[in-house]
Amino acid sequence: MAKLYFTYSAMNAGKSTILLQSAHNYRERGMKVTLWTSPHVAADPDGVAMISSRIGLCAEARMFESQIDLFAATQAVHVETPLDAVLLDEAQFLTRAQVWQLSRVADALSIPVLCFGLRTDFRGKLFEGAAELLGIADSLREIRTICHCGKKATMTARFGEDGRPQTKGQQVDIDKEHYVSLCRAHWKETTGLHRD
Repeated sequence: MAKLYFTYSAMNAGKSTILLQSAHNYRERGMKVTLWTSPHVAADPDGVAMISSRIGLCAEARMFESQIDLFAATQAVHVETPLDAVLLDEAQFLTRAQVWQLSRVADALSIPVLCFGLRTDFRGKLFEGAAELLGIADSLREIRTICHCGKKATMTARFGEDGRPQTKGQQVDIDKEHYVSLCRAHWKETTGLHRD
């Protein structure tokens, strides 16, 4: 039985690298996969959606706009050429409906769906797609990265152009240079945000 997987972490833990390695492994064995990414990430200069890692790996992908039915889109591809897996980067930007559509891909089409993304934003709040995946995915896996103190980083702080930590503003800023992964204690110290 195929499963819906969610692999999550703070920023800069290597999620895209693992996704691209997984796609390579499938393809190396002659299997067909489809890759998806969010329109929130930068496309290449020709407007082609790309999944890229900090270590230089990259691959072309389809973009999941919020209005796209991912079950219908996957089924259409699967009818033409049977798929062995669906891999999706930036899963935190999925809508709740799209997460359920992906669960249907696993359940009705028997295609494994591997989602990779952040769990929380710079304010410590769950992203919509991540919240739904945490609730219904068959398998959850955390990728670890470390804070400057050596502890596991579970939070992400965002910094403005002035170098100051941000605690307000739009949830999405695609400039990865603005983010630092921190342990919860250093995130609280850095942002001044506390949930108590």
